[in-house]
Amino acid sequence: MTQTSLSPRAWAELILLGLIWGGSFLAIRTALDEIGPLTSVLFRTGIAALVLWPVILWRGIALPRGWRTWRGLLVMGVLNNVIPFTLMAWGQLHIPSGLTSILNATTAIFGVLVAAAVFADERLTTRKALGVTLGFAGVVTAIGPAALLSLDLTSTAQLAVIAGTFSYACAGAWARVHLRGLAPLAAAAGMLTSSTLVMAPLSLMTEGLPSLALSSATWIGILYYALIATALAYLLYYRVLAMAGAGNLMLVTLLIPPTAIALGALVRAEDLHPGAYMGLALLALGLCVLDGRLFRTAVRV
Repeated sequence: MTQTSLSPRAWAELILLGLIWGGSFLAIRTALDEIGPLTSVLFRTGIAALVLWPVILWRGIALPRGWRTWRGLLVMGVLNNVIPFTLMAWGQLHIPSGLTSILNATTAIFGVLVAAAVFADERLTTRKALGVTLGFAGVVTAIGPAALLSLDLTSTAQLAVIAGTFSYACAGAWARVHLRGLAPLAAAAGMLTSSTLVMAPLSLMTEGLPSLALSSATWIGILYYALIATALAYLLYYRVLAMAGAGNLMLVTLLIPPTAIALGALVRAEDLHPGAYMGLALLALGLCVLDGRLFRTAVRV
């Protein structure tokens, strides 16, 4: 992972990105009070795509061209939007949004494993293996060993969220191979557009024609996670990536759960079991080990 120093501005935007994505879990859960999981994803990808295309045209960014590129964007949309957004939205119907955010942090853990399996230059070193082990220990602790042995709605929802994070990891590997050379924002808009084309028939067949007669709270949730936590977040994500590098950007994973947990408790009175917090601590330690700076600091000391 490329790492550069974090300037005060990069830190500020990294924290802002973590706050934005942390708030998305509450926004999605609020919207799910009135709309189905598939409809929530359709609104998310469709609205975000409509916002990003004018930005791309205004900036003069080269548009995706050719059927191979669009095929790559379609697969990317399924892996990075359709599958994880749907699984996590459904999961949030049955588990607290704070717990969803904790399990979402396993994206980086699966990312290391998928990269090691697919790319020769991403081998699983001892440090990475330790980080992955700590991460999965955190997942087991957060879910609860007893819940893993049952197949009730709660445990199934937690496994669905984890499956979504694995799909995110696969999307990262796919993008590295099939979307190289494509401008990041153009790739994001193309991916979201492809996702919308997939979600539209799925949503219509499963949940019917989306209603626009929704409460103000629902619309605030929809507009937040579509405009702020998706469209704006993509713009901010690539700014931070350019300033801080991929390694530093991974730190945002540690900033998301505290925001989601706090908002879930304040707004929806969600109460997580102690194991969830212990699991988050183990996950955070695992991510720090994967990042590597923890080890380098210890060596210097």
